[in-house]
Amino acid sequence: MILGASGDLTKRLLLPGFGQLLDSSRGRQLQLLGVGQAELSDGEWRERVAASFEQAGARGARSRAVCEGSHYRTADVTDPKELRSILDACEGTPAIYFALPPSVTIASIDAMSEVELPEGTVFGMEKPFGTDLATATALNRKVTTLIPERNVHRVDHFLGKSTVLNIIGLRFANRVFEKVWNAENVAKVEITFDESLALEGRAGYYDRAGALIDMIQSHLLLVLALVAMEPPSSLDPDDLRGAMAQALRATNVFGGDAATASRRARYTAGEVDGRTLPSYADEQGVDPSRGTETLTEVTLSVDNWRWAGVPFVLRSGKALGDTRQNVAVTFKQVPHLPRGFSGSPDPAQLRMAINPDRMQLDLVINGQGDPFGLDRVTLNSDFGAGELESYGEVISGLLSDDPTLSVRADEVEECWRIVAPVLEAWKAGEVPLEEYPAGSHGPQGWPSNPAA
Repeated sequence: MILGASGDLTKRLLLPGFGQLLDSSRGRQLQLLGVGQAELSDGEWRERVAASFEQAGARGARSRAVCEGSHYRTADVTDPKELRSILDACEGTPAIYFALPPSVTIASIDAMSEVELPEGTVFGMEKPFGTDLATATALNRKVTTLIPERNVHRVDHFLGKSTVLNIIGLRFANRVFEKVWNAENVAKVEITFDESLALEGRAGYYDRAGALIDMIQSHLLLVLALVAMEPPSSLDPDDLRGAMAQALRATNVFGGDAATASRRARYTAGEVDGRTLPSYADEQGVDPSRGTETLTEVTLSVDNWRWAGVPFVLRSGKALGDTRQNVAVTFKQVPHLPRGFSGSPDPAQLRMAINPDRMQLDLVINGQGDPFGLDRVTLNSDFGAGELESYGEVISGLLSDDPTLSVRADEVEECWRIVAPVLEAWKAGEVPLEEYPAGSHGPQGWPSNPAA
């Protein structure tokens, strides 16, 4: 059951992932029910489902059967009576996916507290989970009065990316990396997700969230947790998510000062990939007085024995000319270089690209020609692609009762805690809202090539 089935998220991401899963080796036969505010007939809904399945290349017998047997209900998902009617019409155990804005999700959960849910009901809940630490904490408590925590899948499609999960294999299956994965050897860690996409009609959500909440709070902090965590004893959901939560509990604003550890900006008119974009403040549906940022950079510290003093720089922005999306670990310079070598290249750096799926390791070696000259060489390796794309993996976990790729309640609350001082500093006007032309690398004075 998809709540918010008539929305863009369902059409663009959720249904394609669902269709791909159905036709994979992990597919199964089930019923699909769409619920939304738009007035759609079953036939119109099936046309949407078929188009999304086609987009994902899902043309198998199982996906066709699910599409042909799918139904749609127009309903207010915040009304207990209407929710009760929908649930009564369901056969079997429902897996309910909340493809809704955070405020509507909260209202829908409130309504469900007045409805008896079938035993075994599973929730799939899109992030951001809540709108701040207080609402996230309250929502966590409310949800677990309805169903057990293990049946709550707080979705982060970043954790469905095979590349991001490969961080675990790279770290813990290679002694050469894990032995130097600490403050003694690492100078800094940068996690960057810059994209050329602009607002793309998402003003209703994005103008109330901004880059800090939409990307750093919701996604990049969990990537930080995978990079920084201690070795889990297994990949069991409790072990893995417990290690990630421990890393997040140690994470704070670098130096304890959110005003000096954060920056924010929004795009002005410009050109990206041949498209002319208006200023963010002039985009349809935007309230300029909110001062919503479309680019942010936050420096954090992981205050434990392994990482003390190492800056973790998290950056994300929209309408940028350089779409850099990776994790970059920069190692410290060697303590001593024998006299006689010439050249002083930058230190070794390991980069794990989130998109495309690639690992690059920069090493310092003897340069070509002069054996005493030092130069850098880049070793490249493509990560193996997973069987499913991000949302296919997410839905697979939801339907197979596997919470490994979902976000636990304490992780969500820690992510909100970490960004709370930054939000407070911005609200107090301690960090100016800078500007950058769409299609540029960001404002003047910001790094033009972060995590290169």
